[in-house]
Amino acid sequence: MLNRRDLLASGFALSAAATLPAAGARAQAAGAATRTHALSLLGEPALPADFTHWPWVNPNAPKGGEIALTALGSFDSFNNAILRGTAAVGLGNLYDTLLKESADEASTEYCHLAGAIEVPADKKGVVFDLREAARWHDGRPVTAEDVVWTFNTLRQHGRPFYRAYWADVTEVVAEGPRRVVFRFKDDTNRELALILGQLPVLPRHWWEGRDFARPTLDVPLGSGPYRIERFEAGRSVVYRRVEDYWARDLPTAKGTNNFDTMRYEYFRDSTVALEAFKAGQIDFRTENIAKEWATAYDFPAVQRGLVKRDEIKHELPTGMQGFAMNLRRPLFQDARVRRAFIEVFDFEWMNANLFYGSYARTRSYFSNSELASSGLPDGREKEILERFRGKVPEQLFTEEYKLPVTDGSGNNREGLRRALDLLRQAGWTVRDRRLVNAQGQPFAFEILLNSPSFERIALPYVQVLQRLGMEPRVRTVDAAQYQVRIDAFDYDVTVEGIGQSLSPGNEQRDFFTCARVNDNGSQNVAGICDPVVDELVEMVVGAPDRAELVARTRALDRVLLWNNYLVPHYHSRTFRVAYWDKLGRPERNPRYRLALDTWWIEGGREGTVEQGKRETRAAPR
Repeated sequence: MLNRRDLLASGFALSAAATLPAAGARAQAAGAATRTHALSLLGEPALPADFTHWPWVNPNAPKGGEIALTALGSFDSFNNAILRGTAAVGLGNLYDTLLKESADEASTEYCHLAGAIEVPADKKGVVFDLREAARWHDGRPVTAEDVVWTFNTLRQHGRPFYRAYWADVTEVVAEGPRRVVFRFKDDTNRELALILGQLPVLPRHWWEGRDFARPTLDVPLGSGPYRIERFEAGRSVVYRRVEDYWARDLPTAKGTNNFDTMRYEYFRDSTVALEAFKAGQIDFRTENIAKEWATAYDFPAVQRGLVKRDEIKHELPTGMQGFAMNLRRPLFQDARVRRAFIEVFDFEWMNANLFYGSYARTRSYFSNSELASSGLPDGREKEILERFRGKVPEQLFTEEYKLPVTDGSGNNREGLRRALDLLRQAGWTVRDRRLVNAQGQPFAFEILLNSPSFERIALPYVQVLQRLGMEPRVRTVDAAQYQVRIDAFDYDVTVEGIGQSLSPGNEQRDFFTCARVNDNGSQNVAGICDPVVDELVEMVVGAPDRAELVARTRALDRVLLWNNYLVPHYHSRTFRVAYWDKLGRPERNPRYRLALDTWWIEGGREGTVEQGKRETRAAPR
């Protein structure tokens, strides 16, 4: 399953999937299809068929008010499923999905747009029966034909990701007005049923006569809890809660979607957005910059108690963030060169001097989960890797993969020595203080960024790389230009984030495989193409049970690490949030998500806070 740049950009949150609950296994033994209200990879779902609401929500949360939120950059489209254009944020609020993931259970999903799920005994498909009450905002019913049209349209015209994610689906048909059947090529892809359950269903009748492959600012029709009320292209978009939302009383929706309006204001960069928050123009923000969290939140509204700060712990796998070197460029095709980049990245100095000690080093593509490799391979993981002996670095079997550790002083001489030795082995030498190859060509490249906040990391790193004789330069571009260049693989080095879930599967094809390396818009940002990685990815996708999934994922992780594709960065295990104190929230947060959709406006505090905002804006600067 996936938490990833493409899906975050689109607002479509796809997730991991499932096998049948224990009761389903008994039905399969009898040769019958399993009919159920939920699917879980780990056995029985925690909630029964008659559950009334998510355990972490306040089912009686008040409705009303407005929340103002931040967006960066600009937008020119309300079609978030295609490569062209820059989609507005928040569009996922317009559409319902067949199933809803539980944010408190690993790899478990419950019926939402679908009222029931059927899994055949041979596991070569899945059937969704839509709820009779399901309606588009124009009052027309949501039909099985809408589901079929959505799937086929996204696979044909949508971002390349969809074709990879749904590659094992052979057919989708409507067997009646509300019954849709997906058929699979075999029974090995255990997550596929739930992946399809999270399909964001689009209205076929609204799109007829429109070109799906083109960006559009026509306000789209949805079936979800919100509709677009108004917008100013590139600057703001306002979503209005649908009061007669067809699913408002379902257990998967009760206590959620409590704000009457959600207003997204666009800002050029995060610094301006922070100032807007301080001035009361924005109600809520997550803070991803450690320096800002440590130093920028001691302003008058905080001192007066009008703004609250909190760090909310989570149990999410933190995946991998790092400097990705584009292997499509000859400069980065030697693993020794890539390891040289790793050797001189001084995390300890950065954490002490830039991040206020708030981060942990990322040491796995599946960090903060049982899926991360560690130590030496043993048991089943070693058995898997043995079949690739001679095709993977031999040290993989005898040495623990380690990232360099410094004393944090900023004087990383040992790292520089190791890096220079690796570069010499790869054919690079220093002449007249310049690193050049045998033809005298310099080691010159560009680090492409989409936010000035990353310059704080890139610029000190560049200074160290210059000590090796390299000629790096940093270029920061706006979000739209950045996305165009990333989609076209037009970069040397960039900051890449590879989100992971507790149940990795189909999305790994798009991250790491040869089939996606030259497919514009794919998520294989580093340009990885290795037959061993390809085979391991297919083994992960086809893992028959949890124990095998863990072993296969650890083997994949270990091979990725030993190939030095990225310079690993760091991660946090909390959500850092700041908000004006008119917001209320449930007593606890779910384990795997920052559930802002369960928050609400506290009417008793709203007037005081709004008065405080006015005073803040009127105060002399």
